[in-house]
Amino acid sequence: MSPTSRHSHLDPRAIALLLGCCLLWGINQVAAKAALTEIGPLWQAGLRSAVAGALVWVWSASRGIRLFERDGSGAGGLLAGLLFAGEFACIFIGLQFTSASRMVVFIYLAPFVVALGMPFIARGESLSLKQWAGLSLAFGAMTLAFAEGFSAPGTPDQWKGDALGVAAAVLWGGTTLAIRGTRLSAAPAEKTLLYQLAVSAAALCAAAAASGEALPLHWSPRLLGLFGFQAVIVTFASYLVWFWLVRHYAATKLSVFTLSTPLFESPRVSRRLNTLRGLSHEQVEQVLARGA
Repeated sequence: MSPTSRHSHLDPRAIALLLGCCLLWGINQVAAKAALTEIGPLWQAGLRSAVAGALVWVWSASRGIRLFERDGSGAGGLLAGLLFAGEFACIFIGLQFTSASRMVVFIYLAPFVVALGMPFIARGESLSLKQWAGLSLAFGAMTLAFAEGFSAPGTPDQWKGDALGVAAAVLWGGTTLAIRGTRLSAAPAEKTLLYQLAVSAAALCAAAAASGEALPLHWSPRLLGLFGFQAVIVTFASYLVWFWLVRHYAATKLSVFTLSTPLFESPRVSRRLNTLRGLSHEQVEQVLARGA
């Protein structure tokens, strides 16, 4: 699809899909942090990319989508994949040092990165002063809503997690810009996602092995539930929808809308993370269904 045929405004279908993605992404922060008690951050991020990548390949094969046809998108795919890997390395490692409620605020600095970068790629997607004011107001309101998480007593290493959250936001915004600024912008959503999953799976699993991070040999029903939710529902399904949206709608509008994600995650959710420990698979699913 050429830039001229990309929708400049979000229609009801796009809004509904975005709300669904934001709901899942809000819960995902909780699931990722809860799973850290049983699996290291790099293995968790890498393996979920590997599983989701396999699902994308099966999905594409069943629909006759050509993933390996030469279209000049290789360089952009590699760049997007490395940025994607870096983003989730920062998030998963950062969650070891800071709370999910603090992390989610820093991650959603990403819309500012996209808004600053998009005018260099597509001038028609630059924000007006009124829109910049609205974006800043929305971020301020989100920060205020999460003030409880910032006022709670922290640990000496909490700043590390916060800094990694900011880095993840820059990398997420960079991934969106890389997709829109390269030939990936015309590639199928499945191919765009597979690039990122394949590169991130290889990079993150290699980093986990090189760092000596332990890979759990026994997976409890609890871990299987948390990991399965992340790999199948979030990384495969919701990201496939997201990259379809990035191809068909204005990236700045999409990115700004993601600020609604923290509405589905809160300090109350973070305080209840410990309740996930020791729960059965069925109980974990019930908690996730309620947004923890």
